[in-house]
Amino acid sequence: MSKRGKKREVAEALSDGDEPAKKSLKPDNDSDDSDSIVICELSKNRKVSVRNWQGKVWVDIREFYSKDGKELPGKKGISLSMDQWKILRDHVDEIDKEIE
Repeated sequence: MSKRGKKREVAEALSDGDEPAKKSLKPDNDSDDSDSIVICELSKNRKVSVRNWQGKVWVDIREFYSKDGKELPGKKGISLSMDQWKILRDHVDEIDKEIE
């Protein structure tokens, strides 16, 4: 699948009727079949992204680190499948209510 096709598939799966908030696309890496669109930065080293990995779309909340001038994903983080993402998204109002 072309990069444009993967990018469209990720955006369509995430949006589910909502507008995707695309920020940047991870550069090609021949040893990895993953494309990632950074949605937002939570802090200097934490980012939320949507990625296509092994033919499935994931919402990734991950810490990043710098090595040799490159920003790389760390081990600390979580990847949510589309089913898990939809469950979390459906409960945001309840979470907000409990926080208040």
